[in-house]
Amino acid sequence: MSPRKRIVLIGGGTGTSTILSGLQTKPVHITALISVADSGGSTGRLRDEFGFQPVGDLRQSLAALAGSHNQEWIRKVLLYRFEKGTGLKGHNLGNLILTALQDMAGSTADALAITEKVFRLRGEILPVTEHTVDLVIHYTDGSFVVGEDNLNSCIDGKQVESVKLHPSAPLFHKANKALIDADMIVIGPGDYFGSVMPALIVEGMKNAFSQVKGKVVFIVNLMTRHNQTHQWNVSRHLEGIELAIGKKVDYIIVNTGKIPQNILDTYAKEDEYPVVHDMEKEKRCIEGNFVVQDHMGKHGADILRRSLLRHDPDKIANILMEYL
Repeated sequence: MSPRKRIVLIGGGTGTSTILSGLQTKPVHITALISVADSGGSTGRLRDEFGFQPVGDLRQSLAALAGSHNQEWIRKVLLYRFEKGTGLKGHNLGNLILTALQDMAGSTADALAITEKVFRLRGEILPVTEHTVDLVIHYTDGSFVVGEDNLNSCIDGKQVESVKLHPSAPLFHKANKALIDADMIVIGPGDYFGSVMPALIVEGMKNAFSQVKGKVVFIVNLMTRHNQTHQWNVSRHLEGIELAIGKKVDYIIVNTGKIPQNILDTYAKEDEYPVVHDMEKEKRCIEGNFVVQDHMGKHGADILRRSLLRHDPDKIANILMEYL
């Protein structure tokens, strides 16, 4: 029996967890390399109190692996958010579990490995780096702020130019090996400056990609962000990704499906719009109706901004398996 093909996902947050949820039923070995630069919400509070790496995006990816019917309660436990309680309101139970395991096991990677074993999850979640880092956000006017949570603050006239990690941190050695051994690497979707780039700009990422033999796929975001990617088209997103990894991607997945007008109107109030597809003649582009509405909704105690749309996990998983 031949070994399972290996797919590595790079990113963080809802975007990566969505793709994980579609792939977790497929006969492949899945590894997700997750950004650890987030600093908002429950994650930020725990990071400030305990000093460990933030676990919010890691927890979302773990929950996505608990997708089968008999693991529904595991997913609910990892996603449960307290709505009341002094000190607990707004905290996520999965974040608390991972923080406790970080303290007990001594590292984020070990905490994740223990969680995967305890909950019998099929797949591997790895921090992109073992170092604790902050996201430094540089604006086009020359100013900068520290903290990924600042990306959610739309300051009039401020446009993000680039992000850096402080201090600079090396690629986790297990993540490096996963990239080199991968049959396919999937970058995105997700917040370009908040999830995808923080995962790609760790030291050693370009070197790892120079050794990659597997196919590289970039999933383009559905919508722009007001002060981050305003008026960015597909080619602008792609340019940044290829510059970060030091090579051309093999395939670009672009949604061409129609988005309901009421959803477009809601996004337009935030000055956010569908990413314009300006690469119709590019043979690397895989086009299709890949969009679905997010019916999970925002939790009552959740202070963070959530998307109304996401990529269809099953359609994306089927496309990835086809091109794998």
